[in-house]
Amino acid sequence: MVESKSSWKAWLYLSPALVLLLIFTVWPIINTVRMAFLENYSGLEAIGGRSFSIGIANFTKVISYKKFLDCLKTTVLLCVITVPVSSILALLIAVCLNSIKPLSRMLQTIFFLPYVTNSIAIGMVFAAMFNIIGNNIGSENEIITTAGIINNIIEFFGGHAVNWINAGSTYAANMTVMIIYIVWNALPFKILILLGGLQSINKQYYEAAKVDGTSRKRIFARITVPLLSPMIAYVVITGFIGGFKEYSSIVGVFGKTMGPAGADKRLNTMVGYIYDSLSLNRQGLASAAALILFAIILLVTLVNLYVSKKKVHY
Repeated sequence: MVESKSSWKAWLYLSPALVLLLIFTVWPIINTVRMAFLENYSGLEAIGGRSFSIGIANFTKVISYKKFLDCLKTTVLLCVITVPVSSILALLIAVCLNSIKPLSRMLQTIFFLPYVTNSIAIGMVFAAMFNIIGNNIGSENEIITTAGIINNIIEFFGGHAVNWINAGSTYAANMTVMIIYIVWNALPFKILILLGGLQSINKQYYEAAKVDGTSRKRIFARITVPLLSPMIAYVVITGFIGGFKEYSSIVGVFGKTMGPAGADKRLNTMVGYIYDSLSLNRQGLASAAALILFAIILLVTLVNLYVSKKKVHY
């Protein structure tokens, strides 16, 4: 009797959250699946009374569309490069922070600041750093070109200025800027997770290794990495999930054109393709692309989980 009353109260307290979950999470997922299988579905045309047949035409159009394949290539490249690089750098930085006692709190705060900063604002800063501001008139009417902070550093060390993001820049230069930005932006969260894992490792393992005269390199490879493997697997899996949803970082650097002037949508991603389809009132194509993206993320996550079962030490 007591349990039934408690159960009734629990459902009552949970009901507001459950209602919101059903409205804003469950129903949008169901509606996305529904629109994906309605051929050439358009919300405005549906309001006008048009009916749509059920089929897989939306999926075939998305897959056969050349720009979608370009979006897929850009997304995969960003994931394959940025996730391993950011995970390795985060591990090394976390190990260093864990071994530094003075100013450790201040350094942790500095490394964590990008995580609480708006990604669009960070992208604008990166755009200013890599931007070339051209043809200012000097005091003697000479033409002065401001190469930007990054190019100034390159030239200081004897290199030549590179056209990173301006009109006429190459795809490789654009991708380099985005890789640097995404890696830098992904570090804080990964450092926080890995640092927490390091601090939870029993210090007796390290003390026993020191007594045996084990080198630091071997301690790192044989103690730190295996005991930290669950956290490493977590940041890698979440990194791939976040990488496949990359969009705001590119908008922050290049704006809505998703690329330099004259190369419209060069760096568009799969999420960007979905937003473009929605802006053109092609909800059917956008829903089909969203389901394809979901399938890719699910497949990559399952592969990561399979590998982690063999490599992760719990």
